[in-house]
Amino acid sequence: MLEIKNLHVKYDQVEVLHGINITVKSGEIVTILGANGAGKSTTLMSISGLVRAHKGEIIFNGTPIHSVPANKIVASGITQSPEGRRVFSTLTVLENLRLGAFTTKDNKQISKNLDWTFDLFPRLFERKNQMAGTLSGGEQQMLAIGRALMSNPTLLLLDEPGLGLAPILVQTIFQTIQQINQNGVTVLLVEQNARMALKLAHRGYVLEVGHVVIEDSAKRLLNNPDVQHAYLGKQ
Repeated sequence: MLEIKNLHVKYDQVEVLHGINITVKSGEIVTILGANGAGKSTTLMSISGLVRAHKGEIIFNGTPIHSVPANKIVASGITQSPEGRRVFSTLTVLENLRLGAFTTKDNKQISKNLDWTFDLFPRLFERKNQMAGTLSGGEQQMLAIGRALMSNPTLLLLDEPGLGLAPILVQTIFQTIQQINQNGVTVLLVEQNARMALKLAHRGYVLEVGHVVIEDSAKRLLNNPDVQHAYLGKQ
């Protein structure tokens, strides 16, 4: 479904991705692990069209998208739930969700996606007329994911969905991500909680300072001594 080939990305004159290669097959959950500054969020923003490739290709369902405007990338079936949630705090939950459907012209599809989002996150339905800025951190994370689902994606990019949340809420969010995947949405996940990410994912990549240093099945990465030492800590 997604193929990143020899991707280089620069911020001004500083190169932060040095020719990475990543593939995501339809139906998978793939996770990208790495320390802060490794290039994980830059990878997702490159796929979304928010950061431009300096060199290399990003191919989605056989079509190059590395030069395509971000709104057209959303319309093609890729959406992102960003790091830090970035909900529109002065708008209601419902208004935030409807903004997520801005590329969708089919009102029946919008209604269907809204019902699905409320099924996944019943708390959002309870708070649909509440200002997003008054929600708890966990509820804002639900809203950020729900907003990304509103344009009916086939590939969902998740950037740190567990960041700053209590462990019980992280577990709930991850169970919902699994449900989303089981409903046919492919997921590319960046997450600091490497153990939870690998337990959820099918495959994973480890990034170090803009290079892919390990690629393997999630099960093997969980049992890899180098990964355990660097990212998993003690059981």
